[in-house]
Order: sequence, then structure tokens, then C-alpha cells
Amino acid sequence: MSDVTIYHNPKCGTSRNTLGLIRNAGIEPQVVLYLETPPSRDTLKALFKQAGVTVRDALRDKGTPYAELGLDDASLSDDALLDAIEQHPILLNRPFVSTPLGARLCRPCELVLDILPAPQQGAFSKESGEPVIDAQGKRIQK
Repeated sequence: MSDVTIYHNPKCGTSRNTLGLIRNAGIEPQVVLYLETPPSRDTLKALFKQAGVTVRDALRDKGTPYAELGLDDASLSDDALLDAIEQHPILLNRPFVSTPLGARLCRPCELVLDILPAPQQGAFSKESGEPVIDAQGKRIQK
């Protein structure tokens, strides 16, 4: 079992690019298809704490029932927001990645590079064609 976990949505380009960067480091992560197998409330709390984000920071509003559920109400508690994520896993922003070096909400996908326990093994470009890693496995600075 890998000690790297990605909470993944294969329909999301950012999530696919993040998974690609993990694999480009020679790591085969545990892939949690969180829309099919949502993480438990305790797992989410621990993941958010490790990533240094609030429950609200972890919410996705685009393409979700965020507005219809009134989740923009700043007075809603973390428990209420977690209830919403449990009922509608699509509300969980993605991708979250957890490694022995920490956890991150990897938006943009390059944020995963800060927590990978192995270096990149070669060139990598995003699906858009934008190069991220050069042939020597070094991050390309913009």
C-alpha cells in the first residue's frame, strides 16, 4: 500500500495532472475516487488539518449545489459544512494529496511537488501542453 494518497476525480484536469506528477516521481499512489467512496468525516477533518485549510477552504462551489444549499452563509458551522460534504461529495474541492511530508489541496497541480517524497524522474507537461518539469526532472519556473 502506498503512503501517498490522492482524493481524485478523473473528470477533473487538475486532478489528472496532479496524479500524473505523482506518477512521474515513480510513485503509484492510493487513488481514492472520492465521489464513489467518500472519505469519512474524521478523515476529512484530519486531512484539512494536515493541509492547513479550513472546512470552508475545502469547499468547491463551481459545478456543485453550493449556492442552492446556501453554503455561502458565513455563519454556517464547520459541522454544517461537513454535513453538506457528506451528503454531496462533489462539494469537496480536489485534488487533495496526503504524503509522509504533509497534505495539500493541489490547486494548481504543481503544489503536489512540495510534498512528494521522491523527485521527478523526467519531463512532464500538463494536459494543456504547458511544461512543468524539464527532462532532468527539475521544476520549470515561470
